[in-house]
Amino acid sequence: MPHDTSVVDPRALRFTAAITAAVLALVLVLPSPWREALLAVQAVVFALGVFVSLSASPWAWLFRTAVRPRIGSPARTEDSRPPRFAQAVGLAFTLIGLVALATGLTAVGLVAVGFALVAALLNATTGFCLGCELYLTTRRLARPLA
Repeated sequence: MPHDTSVVDPRALRFTAAITAAVLALVLVLPSPWREALLAVQAVVFALGVFVSLSASPWAWLFRTAVRPRIGSPARTEDSRPPRFAQAVGLAFTLIGLVALATGLTAVGLVAVGFALVAALLNATTGFCLGCELYLTTRRLARPLA
């Protein structure tokens, strides 16, 4: 069955945010080079969400195949543009973290990962998507004054 990539199940967003938070938490506690390798994996997951579709990530596949069949279809869906923007923000923070960690700027790298972790935890635990709100705010600010 094809997946509509213009809308997304909000439960999938929280599920994938929870996995992302777990991955990022591991990055903060693992020693090098394991943390860089795991952060690179998460960067690829974010990149799939940004450049392919939200449903292309392995975390979304896990939700779609293991969770959603057990809980059924969502009562409502959401526009995929804000969460895709949020994935781009996550990608930016993970890439900053990855480059910083790889070049010996450990504190900078861990702070960047920490910011991404906080955003993922916020989404996973409350459903509040910081990147989505940033997307909506920038859209409002970009509107011409009438």
